[in-house]
Order: sequence, then structure tokens, then C-alpha cells
Amino acid sequence: MTQISEKRNNLAFAILVGGRSSRFGTDKGLYPLFGKPIIQHQLEIIYSFKKDIFINAHSNDQIMNYKSILTNSDQLNFILDQNKISPNNNIRSPMIGFYSIFKELLAQNYTKVFTISCDMPLINPEVIKFMIEQSKGYDCCIPIWNNGYLEPLFAIYRIEKAIEPTYKNIKTKTYKLINILKDNWKMRYISIENELALLDKDLITFVNLNVVNDVKKLETQHRFFYKNKE
Repeated sequence: MTQISEKRNNLAFAILVGGRSSRFGTDKGLYPLFGKPIIQHQLEIIYSFKKDIFINAHSNDQIMNYKSILTNSDQLNFILDQNKISPNNNIRSPMIGFYSIFKELLAQNYTKVFTISCDMPLINPEVIKFMIEQSKGYDCCIPIWNNGYLEPLFAIYRIEKAIEPTYKNIKTKTYKLINILKDNWKMRYISIENELALLDKDLITFVNLNVVNDVKKLETQHRFFYKNKE
């Protein structure tokens, strides 16, 4: 594991790659988008924040695969899913990924973690910067749509608050991520349409890739975006 910088350990980034990708058919994070793995696009944005980055994976084989494919993998840290915690060993849930992340980062004295799903390749650095700034003094900073839908896989959590409800939810087989949020938490709900849209006009940060065809569509729709980004 990469040596952690004490100056960085207030907040870390954690990208979850351990899902089954059943609809996708292959490992989402490593699927090519514009000639490089989907997760590589995320990493190139996150590196600029000078924070430690962790990748949460389901198995050692998956970790080795990522290490062999990603560029600058020596700058990354990997967290293996704590699969034995679940009453059902066949479960592949972000909740287990969350617990594994919280447990490891708490042991390393991190205060907060910015969790990101690996299927969001167009994350906007200004959105990330804004969320980090807004998270100060809160137990959770989470985007919310006007219809009330939350984005728990693109949010910032205070680790010492989040680890216990995450553990309890796994033990009771409650895998909906928003169930870890508690009434006594100090919450910062960030309006996607009213706040984040000011930084990311088309809200491409929240584009999810669920099937391979989504990648093809994205390459067509955002070709101009990437051409001008390079």
C-alpha cells in the first residue's frame, strides 16, 4: 500500500469498483471510454485535489487486474471488501463496500471520505471542490434532486458517524445506502438543479454508465467535450 501523507488524511477519495456489473457484462471501471478505462477519467480529475485515493474492490484478483492496467497505480491504495461481515456471502452490495472503506480509513485516522461510483466518468472538478467546501462542519454532504432522490454514491461522509449504521444495516440485510443516514446527523443536502447546475450546466457529473451501449452513446454525445478537454 502507498504510504499515506499525514497532511492529506482529513479527507480521502474512495472509488467503488466491486459491483457485479451484471447488466454491463464486464468490469465497468476498466471498460474503455475514449481509449482509456472509465475509472482513469475519474482519477485524472481526482489527482488534482492532492488527496489520498482508495479503490474498493471485491477480490484480490480484481485488485491485481486494476494494478496491471491503470497508469500511476503506485499512487493508489486498494481496499478489499470485508465479505465475511455479511450474513449472505453471495451479496455484492455497495453497503459492504462502504463498510470496508469506513473501517480501513478509520483505522488510518481519516475524518471524512468522498465516495464515488466507478460508473461516473464525467465528474466535474468544480462540483467536487464545491462539495468539499460545503462539507465542513457536517456529518454528510450529499446531492439531492428536486424530486427528493439522493446520490449516496457521490457524497462525503464523516467516517466515525457512518461506520456503525453501515455495520448494522449489513447485519440486518438492509442494503439501501440511504438507510445509513441518521436523523441526528448534521446534514448538508446540496441541490443538484439549483446549486450544482451553476457549476455543471448540463449536470454531466451525474451521467451513469449502466450498460455497454451507454458508453457508445456517451462517446458520440460528448466527443466534442473530450476533444476540447485534451
